[in-house]
Amino acid sequence: MDSQHMQIGEVADRTGLSLRTIRYYEEVGLLAPTARTTGGFRLYADADVTRLELIKRMKPLDFSLEETRALLEVLDGLEDPTSAGDPALLARLEEFHDAALGRVAAVRERLAIADGFAAHLAEQLTRHGGTSR
Repeated sequence: MDSQHMQIGEVADRTGLSLRTIRYYEEVGLLAPTARTTGGFRLYADADVTRLELIKRMKPLDFSLEETRALLEVLDGLEDPTSAGDPALLARLEEFHDAALGRVAAVRERLAIADGFAAHLAEQLTRHGGTSR
């Protein structure tokens, strides 16, 4: 193994994802190891770690596997010199950006509701002689 490649355990450590999750993403076509050892062990590059980090950031926003795959295809297309700057790809990327912004706003709204609920409980604890952290 050369210094440019990592085995799956190191990738799991760097991303905080389980080995099972990384293998699953490979199984469903979101990620492919950059190389394999002569013994068949998966080898990954920094670009694979970056890809996994992107997938990981999409999860809390409830992007489906299909949406994740579609976004990865758009990003891969934009990296391809033959289609870089393609207006259709850029339009799709803008759609994903808009969707992400909308989902972030929804998460913020839910967080505000949760904060209000926690504050209400803290008030109840104080009112009834409990301890609030």
